[in-house]
Order: sequence, then C-alpha cells, then structure tokens
Amino acid sequence: MATSFPKDQIKFLLLENVHQSAHELIRGEGFALETVSRSLKEDELAQKLRDVHVLGIRSKTQVTARALGEARRLLSVGCFCIGTNQVDLAAANERGVPVFNAPFSNTRSVAELIICEVIALARQLGDRSREVHEGRWRKAAAGSFEVRGKTLGVIGYGHIGSQVGVLAEALGLRVIFYDHTSKLPMGNNRACASLAELLAAADFVTLHVPATPQTEKMIGAPELAAMRAGSYLLNASRGSVVDLPALAEALRSGHLAGASVDVYPDEPESNSDGFATPLRGLPNVLLTPHVAGSTTEAQAAIGREVATSLIKFVNAGATTGAVNFPQVELPLAKGAHRILNAHRNVPGVLRDINRIVSEKGANIQAQVLATDPNIGYLVMDMDQDVSSDVKKAIAALPTSIKTRILY
Repeated sequence: MATSFPKDQIKFLLLENVHQSAHELIRGEGFALETVSRSLKEDELAQKLRDVHVLGIRSKTQVTARALGEARRLLSVGCFCIGTNQVDLAAANERGVPVFNAPFSNTRSVAELIICEVIALARQLGDRSREVHEGRWRKAAAGSFEVRGKTLGVIGYGHIGSQVGVLAEALGLRVIFYDHTSKLPMGNNRACASLAELLAAADFVTLHVPATPQTEKMIGAPELAAMRAGSYLLNASRGSVVDLPALAEALRSGHLAGASVDVYPDEPESNSDGFATPLRGLPNVLLTPHVAGSTTEAQAAIGREVATSLIKFVNAGATTGAVNFPQVELPLAKGAHRILNAHRNVPGVLRDINRIVSEKGANIQAQVLATDPNIGYLVMDMDQDVSSDVKKAIAALPTSIKTRILY
C-alpha cells in the first residue's frame, strides 16, 4: 500500500536558536531537522529555502516575497515569537503557505517584566543601582513613590495587556485601558473611550500593540505632551510605536519622570556592541535589549506551541492559528486518504473539484472548505482506491496553488 511522503525526507529548517523543546518534538515525529544559530540574509535564505519544507524563525530573519519565490517545496513558516511582521504574509498566502506564531506563550514573562519596571521607575532603581556600582552613595526619598493607589494605563488590551492589568490590580494600582476594539475588562480594570482620556489620567502608560501603519509613532510629541506631568512611559511592544527623539525631549524637559524601553526602530541582528539610541544616558530610563519575552519558560513554551502547530499542519493539514490562512481543522478519518488543496478564490473552483470527484467515482467521507478574499483551502477525506487520481486532477486545475495528499 502506498504511503505518504516519507517523514525523514520532510526537511525542517530552524533559525536563530529556536528552543530545544521544538527540536525534540520535530525529531520525535521523524522529520529531518537542520538548525542554524543565526538569522539569514535574503540571498542566503532564498538559497536555503529551495529544498526546505518547513521554516522556523524568530524575530530577526526577514522572509521576503523574493525568498518565498525560491521556496518551491515550502509548506509552512513558523514564527517562534509573537510577531509575524518579519514575514511577507500576503506573499506567503498567495503561495499557499500558512504562517503560524505563538500569541500566548510569553504573555506572563512580558507582563511580569512590565510590573517589575513600573516599580523600578517609581523608585528610580536603575539610577540608584548604577550609582552604587560607581561607588556613590545617594540615599534619598525624593522622587520615589509607592505604586499602590497610582493609575496604570494600558494601551492595547490583548493577551499581554490584560494580564498586566490583572497583576497591577493585585498590587493596588488602579488600571485603565484603551483598545481600538471593545474588550471585556478583567477584574476592576476600566476601559477608556479614547487614547487622550487614558493619557490624561495615567501615572504609568504601558504599550502592548502590534506594528501596523495605524500604530506607527502613535506616541509622538503631541501624545507625550498630553501625558500627566511626572508620569512614566513603558514600551515592550514594537519599536515603531514610539517616537524616541520626542520621548528623549520629554524626559530631558522633566515633563516625564522616567521611561522603560525594550524595543527600538532599528535593532542589531545579533548581539553586538555600539548600539545607539537617543535615550542613552538619560536619568531614570531603563533600557533593555528586546528581552521582555526572553525567559527560559517562555522560550520553551513558544518552542512547543509553534512546533505543535507546524506538525499538525504537516501531518493533518490543520491551519488553526495560522495568521494568514483560512482556518480548517478536521479530525483524521480511519481508512481514508486526505487531499489538501489551496487554490485561488474565484468562482467555480468547488464545482470543478466536485466534478473531478464525480468523474473518478470517489466517495467523500468528509469535506471542509474555508476561504479568505484571496485563496480557498479545502480539506477532503475520501476512499483510498481513487484518491491518487483525484489528487493529480485537482492539482492540474489552473486555479490550484498547492495540493498535497496524506495516506
């Protein structure tokens, strides 16, 4: 009896030191695995992708349309992080390549760091620590505050923002939030009707939004001026969200009492010296190198979450959780072969596929079709005797983008 494409010939390529938890799951399934500890430039990535079936990256590798154009065998891309802006999602969609990420796994790590930094800013801990390291003793209460009773404003009330709100409330902070969509408040967290309302009311403002055209420099000079005098800004979301020169000026003028920044508009591709930012050297400013989600627990969880999604897609065609693809997940049927077909979303495709099934005399056990504006994704389980012929005929349709069969 025929078998699916041998697992030991399905090649996974993991870049940028993806956690060992992912390696264990992938090798445990019998797939071939190659790892590279660094990110790859476009030319090198394009060459590598010519014989890769599944690509795993973190935040540094840029998966461009050109690189995807060389990836003739590529089935899927996994982003072992929260963001997916490093992948050309539209180009991947057009090529029938679902992209998965880990939207939940480092939530707690980021939320804990934000709470830590709220307290550190309120107590000027960064400055006091540096002074003692330098041999200076400056014990003073001026400018140091308890956070209990203060107001924390959360911009972006998703997985991380809402978790920050829960932890902050437990410390006695009042929590307000603003999101562009309606969100259910956690605990006593309260929604604001506008960003301006939040900025005017918060002692601490923390950002948890994605990188989009709408969020680019959403905190600039006007927004900083609208914040309360003596308040603090924290950004562990995306570097494009805050105008750093404007933030530096707000700190130098004394309008803001401090800031914490973990992400920057331009970040080095690897650990290096000589990083520059206009915030360097300013008092009560905590600067960290994009480490908000970088805990052992988070990286292990991210490895498991994304690797599991990739394996489920390769083994069963499940696209639940893909950020750029129609969502389909169908239980495997005993005694059936599964055909997976990504096609252009134009009228008549399902008619043509059903005609092929009818002409081949195939019996369909289960069939699910989901679409987005550009493509359709069909998962179809059928009797084994004619499945190979049906797959070949569907793949030959001019509307088909990518077709696989699972035995």
